[in-house]
Amino acid sequence: MVQDDVTFYGHPNVRSLHAKTIEITKDEQLTPRGDCIIGVKANKACVDLDEALKHRLKSNSAVVRIEVMVGNESVLISGMGDPRLSMLNSHDIVIRRTNFACPRTMSVQCDKASSEVPRKMVKILQDPDIEGIFRITVE
Repeated sequence: MVQDDVTFYGHPNVRSLHAKTIEITKDEQLTPRGDCIIGVKANKACVDLDEALKHRLKSNSAVVRIEVMVGNESVLISGMGDPRLSMLNSHDIVIRRTNFACPRTMSVQCDKASSEVPRKMVKILQDPDIEGIFRITVE
């Protein structure tokens, strides 16, 4: 098992409405159009993730668990790895319901998207002072 934690912060424009993706970004600003983004000011993007974790994520058999923790709330997301994942993006981490892969993609075939993040958590994530953890575990 390999694990890596990414810390991020909330933003007043967190909407979490996208039906196919969840994203966290190193960017400090967020417009209402970024409806898949659940956090800003992340301390890591795809390229910064643990090398052993990235290696495991590049396997079809990799089972990925992502736990998003904010305050007393958490949501667990399951996904898969893929050999096409380059994880070279230096700004963002995106997990996807679909099989689409690009340099921002960290996991595919996820069982949840931004629109399924509990609304109580979304409300908490609209506070720019709240810190969250995006914990990635690969078996």
